[in-house]
Amino acid sequence: MTKLSRYEQETIINFNAGEEMATVYTRDPAVMRKLDALVIEFPEVYRCIGYTDIDKTYEMPKTSVSYRKPRKLSEEQREQAKERMKNINSRA
Repeated sequence: MTKLSRYEQETIINFNAGEEMATVYTRDPAVMRKLDALVIEFPEVYRCIGYTDIDKTYEMPKTSVSYRKPRKLSEEQREQAKERMKNINSRA
């Protein structure tokens, strides 16, 4: 596989109101690994429809494309998470 710069490792998601499926084109190896895992685990939902040595194209229902609100933690939740991580790191 050709080494791409971080700038060149793009991901493009394309869908429209008239179709049920979304197309994802990516050159990002991390995105490819995640989508390849979904293709293996859920072949009836996710499909790899094309690839080269530097990119892959996937197809999935556009309902699988998600928009999320940023997570807001209270100060108490932040402190609890901090303590959990300290405990995890002290065991390692």
